[in-house]
Amino acid sequence: MARTISIADQLVSQIVAAGARHIYGIVGDSLNPVVDAVRRAQKDGVDISWVHVRHEEAAAFAAAAEAEITGTLAVCAGSCGPGNLHLINGLYDANRNRVPVLAIASHIPSAQIGTQFFQETHPDRLFLECSVYSEMISSPAQASRVIRSAIHHAYGAPGVAVLTLPGDVADMESPTPAADILTRPARPRVVPNAAEVAALAAAIDDAKKVTILAGAGVRGAHDEVIALAELIGAPVGHSLRGKEVIQYDNPYDVGMTGLLGYGALQSAMDEADMLLLLGTDFPYDQFLPTDVRTAQVDIDPTRLGRRTRMDLAVVGDVAETLRLLLPQIQRKTSRRFLDSMLKKHHKAMSGVVGAYTKDVEHHTPIHPEYAAVLLDEEAADDAVFTVDTGMGNVWAARYLTPNGKRRVIGSFLHGSMANAVPHAIGAAFAARDDSEAPQKHVVAIAGDGGLSMLLGELITLVHYNLPVKIILFDNATLGMVRLEMLVDGLPSFGTDSPSIDYAAVARAVGIPAVRVEDPTQIRTALREAFSHDGPALIDLVTDPRALSLPPKITRQQVTGFTAAMSKEILGGGMGEVMAMARSNLRNVPRP
Repeated sequence: MARTISIADQLVSQIVAAGARHIYGIVGDSLNPVVDAVRRAQKDGVDISWVHVRHEEAAAFAAAAEAEITGTLAVCAGSCGPGNLHLINGLYDANRNRVPVLAIASHIPSAQIGTQFFQETHPDRLFLECSVYSEMISSPAQASRVIRSAIHHAYGAPGVAVLTLPGDVADMESPTPAADILTRPARPRVVPNAAEVAALAAAIDDAKKVTILAGAGVRGAHDEVIALAELIGAPVGHSLRGKEVIQYDNPYDVGMTGLLGYGALQSAMDEADMLLLLGTDFPYDQFLPTDVRTAQVDIDPTRLGRRTRMDLAVVGDVAETLRLLLPQIQRKTSRRFLDSMLKKHHKAMSGVVGAYTKDVEHHTPIHPEYAAVLLDEEAADDAVFTVDTGMGNVWAARYLTPNGKRRVIGSFLHGSMANAVPHAIGAAFAARDDSEAPQKHVVAIAGDGGLSMLLGELITLVHYNLPVKIILFDNATLGMVRLEMLVDGLPSFGTDSPSIDYAAVARAVGIPAVRVEDPTQIRTALREAFSHDGPALIDLVTDPRALSLPPKITRQQVTGFTAAMSKEILGGGMGEVMAMARSNLRNVPRP
């Protein structure tokens, strides 16, 4: 007698047909029919696995990272009420990063919906803001089409699709026993309007000094951007998400701006007479010039002009646009502007940014900048870095060297703490599935604040023996929050934590780990960690007073910093002020 196919079986069959290989989550009550469907599918030889994380937030982050690396549908799940509520932070992250993720939010028994039943929430409403599709399956006749629609939305937007599924409905018999054929769609060509391209070409020809700011949207257009920069003598800066895409093999690179910025990009934008935004939705408008003519190229028209002035707009894929644009542009003979910005960038990189990477081999506490440089040197050429929000973003932005093969993943748009390790879990599963690169390094650049929030995921690393190397920048403080307080004129308060030996914690759950306080031991510790087959953790005790100063410092920020330091002194913190000055004197930009 043939086995009855349930809605849960149908769901698993459809997500496998769509390319999913893992479901990240925690088993329980209303989700049990789906989990059992995974078990049965595995028994039948289907390539699908359940990944047991320790917190559903980590499940969503892991799915987000897997989807970002592979471009293929990744899945997370949570049980009714509190279980699926935990998904929301990671789902916001995935949706803002525009990666294809399907979230299964199981629900209370359908007959109890609307009665204030135990653990009752309304997932189909709760997840609306962090998804491109959110619907509830309420009957077998509806299920197959709603699942298909969710998958198509996740791929098509791309973004997060949420399926709310009551446990009793998941157990019902499916009228559609055969799996749909759901494949990842090929990326379409989005070709711009010819008149818009011609107008952009004319504007570039009229400008004497053009600066390019490139974002993640230039993926696939590296050579075209470099060709444009060479043709018009333009310095090229990038957003953090654009760094891995455009900084490598780029002789016109002038770094970043914004809170994490470095180099000469800020000067290049302020001194240009035309700013060209390519595939970027850079959010910090205070760093963008208001008196410079600005043109923007983006595949999404909703992003045009929402950050800064927009004198010209082109809707289209960046690569397609530049291929049409390049033949229409006249070569600029003067390289004076480009050369001056490259000279300024070199000075900034060798001075401010490089200040703590030289002659600091014996300085304690460890300069985090120096540790980041050594990590960059020791990590594999095809490493995947996942980066905690906060000071970890700064060290990654300034000291990791992209090469076209490395990936850098973080909560760069949502800005959530605690993302590095769960992102690394998803990245490690993606790497494990890649038969061509089974030895790829997955490196989590974590802060002690972020690691401690989802500390239980160390157990997940041990459970699946994932080769994730956690490089912990352990300063026993929330460094970025500390800086935010200071520039707002507030003395640091509530940011410090007790000094914890996280290496001992990691060893207690079975992860090889070492605590490093001597900077001369960093390189050896990194090499030993990278040579280990499974997870490893290096607890780097770094300077808590190391600050990241942006390339554009306003009078208001200087006033705020001065006020904060005065309050520290008046409160009896003269020693703290002097220690901070010693830690950061070389990092203050000078004219």
